[in-house]
Amino acid sequence: MRAIQVQVPGGPECLIEVNLPEPMPSAGQVRVRAEAIGVGRPDVLIRQGTYKWMPPLPAIPGAELAGVIDAVGAGVQQWQIGDRVLVSARELPERGGCYVEAIVVSEDAPYRLPATISCVDAVSLPNLQLAIALMKVAGQPECAQPSVLITGASGGVAGMLSRLTKHLGFMTIGTSRKTMAPNDLAIAGFDHVLVGGSTDLPARVHALTQGRGVDLVFDHLGGQSLIDGLYALAPLGTAVSYNIVQGPPSEDVFQVLRKLLGKSLAVRCFSMHTLDADRAGRRALMQSAIDLMADGSVVPPAPQMQALSDVQRIHEWLDQGLVSGKIVMQP
Repeated sequence: MRAIQVQVPGGPECLIEVNLPEPMPSAGQVRVRAEAIGVGRPDVLIRQGTYKWMPPLPAIPGAELAGVIDAVGAGVQQWQIGDRVLVSARELPERGGCYVEAIVVSEDAPYRLPATISCVDAVSLPNLQLAIALMKVAGQPECAQPSVLITGASGGVAGMLSRLTKHLGFMTIGTSRKTMAPNDLAIAGFDHVLVGGSTDLPARVHALTQGRGVDLVFDHLGGQSLIDGLYALAPLGTAVSYNIVQGPPSEDVFQVLRKLLGKSLAVRCFSMHTLDADRAGRRALMQSAIDLMADGSVVPPAPQMQALSDVQRIHEWLDQGLVSGKIVMQP
């Protein structure tokens, strides 16, 4: 079986294709033959050896895989050969493991896929699961026409946040490092996308919201982006930081909140790892994601399809910030 391993952490060249013995399910386990493998930011951190929840080396990156069950172990009752499922590393004993042609997991790990969700679309479900969790911790604003600012509009989670909040009635504003064409704007699912990196971003957000500001900010960039988001908030607004790709905030967050005291703003940091010990809550969020995608309420963006053998090149794109939307590898 082909798999992608990290034996020594480092750059994209450290992703090595290896041949491993075909995994066989033991009692209470199933084997899933991969049809689609998702690519995400945690894969880069595993490759670099810097992931806070790093699996032991040699490690196989990959946080999500969708495919068909092709073998079941003794005693398995709920699955049959041919069932279509999603495997999320959030349900596994260790993170990663999905850059493979096949994976063996406990029978209680996979999620059943309805007929209306393809395997290619299914590997975007963990992004939607995270988006639902982010909305849950942010809370629904009590206003007739809520608005949201989502940084890094080209990212997979950002795109899902945009689609989810539009479904919930929000006007969606994104930020991007470059101007997006109207077609790309529509594909990304945003009403407006502003080019970031300039000092007038909060003013432009206020102009789009008739001077009020946005009710929610979802930021995964950190640096100046989070600070701009605070200045873009409406009274009683909330900013949720769920990563700091560009480093810590460029100013003292508490000092900014005190400067804007008249708005009574809130800031929350969030990680899905908060739910590592809450299996029921975590799986309920995923089931909500499956339901929303299955009935067409949230439509995933068209992915960039690549081959598993192109993994080094894909990670070069990730390192250079050239990825827009979701990359899906096929074995």
